[in-house]
Amino acid sequence: MLKKVLFFILCLCGLIATAQQKDSLSFKNGIEKPSILSTHHFGIFSSRINTNFKYKPSKKTTLDFNYTSGNNFHPFVEAYYPKDPAVRKQLNQIKWHDRPFTFIDQENTPADYMNIVIDAVIKEFRVTANITINKQHELSITMRNYLITRGKHPFSLFTSDEGIEWFHSNIAGGEDPFGRRYYGLNQVNFRYQDRNGNTLNLNNNAFFTGGLEVSHYYYPKLSINKTRNIYLNFGTHLGWNTSRFNASIDAGISANAIKKVSLKNNYELNFAFGANLLHKNLINFRDVIDLGNNRYLGTLEGEIEITKYTKKGNFNAFGINYQVQSRYNKKEEAGYFKLLGKWREINGGWQNGVYSLYEPQVNWNFIYTYGTPKFLLSIFAKQDFLVNNAPDFQTGINLKIPIKK
Repeated sequence: MLKKVLFFILCLCGLIATAQQKDSLSFKNGIEKPSILSTHHFGIFSSRINTNFKYKPSKKTTLDFNYTSGNNFHPFVEAYYPKDPAVRKQLNQIKWHDRPFTFIDQENTPADYMNIVIDAVIKEFRVTANITINKQHELSITMRNYLITRGKHPFSLFTSDEGIEWFHSNIAGGEDPFGRRYYGLNQVNFRYQDRNGNTLNLNNNAFFTGGLEVSHYYYPKLSINKTRNIYLNFGTHLGWNTSRFNASIDAGISANAIKKVSLKNNYELNFAFGANLLHKNLINFRDVIDLGNNRYLGTLEGEIEITKYTKKGNFNAFGINYQVQSRYNKKEEAGYFKLLGKWREINGGWQNGVYSLYEPQVNWNFIYTYGTPKFLLSIFAKQDFLVNNAPDFQTGINLKIPIKK
C-alpha cells in the first residue's frame, strides 16, 4: 500500500512540474473550490455531485488533485423494522428509545433486520480533468479512490481519534462523549449487514476505486452576466460505480448561480447557491448492498467568499460554505424502527449508525484558496454540526494546475 501511495505522489509531482513549465491559469473564475464531499461511509460508494460555482469554462484545460481525510465513528447498533402495519402504527406513537418491540421469529413478529458499526479514518484521492469544449461548454472527468485506515499520526493529524478526543477533553464537547475511548482509539471496524443479509466488511489499509464520473456543464450567455454580474451554470452528471459492493450507474442534474461584487482596495466578494439531484443505482450490474433505500440524494449548498488580490496578480480567498444533503433512508421508517445498542456503556450517540441515516447531512466548510498564474492551492475543514459522526471532522487539500490543450 505504501508503494502505491508513493507512486501516486511521484506521478503527481511530475505532472505539476510539467504543467507549470507549459502553461498558466487564467484569471480567477468565480469560486473554484475543492471537492468538499463528505467521507460518509455510504456516500463513498456512490457518485455524489460536486457543486460548480464557476462563472464560465476555464480558458485552459486543468487537472485537479484532491485529497481528503475524515473520521467516521458509529458504535455497533442493530435495527429491527416490523412488517406488521398494526405494530408499526403502535410504535409510531412511542419515542424511538422507548419502543417495546421484541423480535421472536419471522412467523410471530415478522421484521427486517440490519446492523452496522463504523470506526475508521476514510481517505479519498480524487483526480479530475476539466476539459474546455468551447466558451459555453465544459467536460469534467473524475476518478475517485479510497483508503480505509486507523488514522494514526502523522498522516491524520487533525482527523485522528487522538486529535478529536483531545479537542473534546480540552476545548469542547466533554470527555469522550461518544465512546471512542471505550471501544479503543486508532481502530478499524467497518462492518455493515443490510436488511437483505448482504454484508460489507473493510479492514485496515483496504484500498479500492470508487468509480468514474463524467459531468457536462453549460454556461449560458445572459445579459445579467454584464449588467448584474450574475452567472448561471447547469450540469448533467453520470457516474459509474466500480466497487464490488455497488457496481452500478448513477445519474443526476445540477443548477448553480453566482453573484460577483467588486469592492475597493482589490477586494472581491462572491455569493453562490447551488442545488443538485442524484438518482442512485439507476442501473445495477449485479446484486448490490443496500446503501440507503432513498433512491434520490438531493443537495443544497451556499457559499460566501471574499478575495484579496495582491500587487503581483495573485490572490487569497476565504470562503464559508453551508451544505445540506438529503437523508439516505426513507423518513417514515424512523417512525417505527427498534434500535438496540450499548447505551448503558457509553455516554451517547450509540444509535447514530442507524439513526443518522434518517437525518439530512448538514455541515459547514471553511475554505482557503491561494491562487497564482501557475496553480491554485486550496485547503478546507468540514465540521458536522448535527454530531452524527459521518464524518465527525474532515480536512482536505486540493491542487489545480493547467495542462496544455
